[in-house]
Amino acid sequence: MKIAEIYESVQGEGFLTGTDSIFVRTSGCNLRCRFCDTPFTSWAPVGDELTIDQILAQIAPFAARHVVITGGEPLLHSDLVPLCSELAALDKHITIETAGTLSLDLKCDLMSISPKLSNSTPSMQLAESWREKHESNRFAPEVIRSLTNGYPYQFKFVVESPQDCLEIEEYLASFPNIDRQRVLLMPEGTDVDSLNATKQWLQPYCEQHNLHFCPRMQITWFGYERAT
Repeated sequence: MKIAEIYESVQGEGFLTGTDSIFVRTSGCNLRCRFCDTPFTSWAPVGDELTIDQILAQIAPFAARHVVITGGEPLLHSDLVPLCSELAALDKHITIETAGTLSLDLKCDLMSISPKLSNSTPSMQLAESWREKHESNRFAPEVIRSLTNGYPYQFKFVVESPQDCLEIEEYLASFPNIDRQRVLLMPEGTDVDSLNATKQWLQPYCEQHNLHFCPRMQITWFGYERAT
């Protein structure tokens, strides 16, 4: 499995914000989001091919019980199945961060699903060859149903404008089984000023529509840096 980085930090997003966590970041993605904040796992993927034993050896020195497997798109990697089994045997709490376009039958305590809205599609100027592929892959309703039926979950939507909120409402209406109390809206951005500008209107929107506002606390705590 190609791994971009393994590190210990604090979860900055979602319902486990503030939890000491070990992050295992896989490299490789089946999407190319215009605003991807980890381009070193998608647009220009880097990393080392590690065995499961090598990954576990790098995790071993860290004290945190929670392990977050992120990317890129970790569900591209079939080796995730035995890795999660090994982590579960070590009594680790496992979160999988995914765009919700792929599925694997694996052990997971929290499936953290971040569906990609139309705001994610790259422009022709940015990536003509990827634009159509991204647009055709970003929405996989059968996968969403499988993940929400099979695992505890949370949804994190990246929001830039009020129009995105309308798209989210349409999305949720097509999946009536999704619990709105498990849905978080998160500002797009990699600096505090941009996040706070969106927060000014997005947080009240969430309160009015029975949704959760999700700050990206890792940006506030550490800035836009790798291994945070």
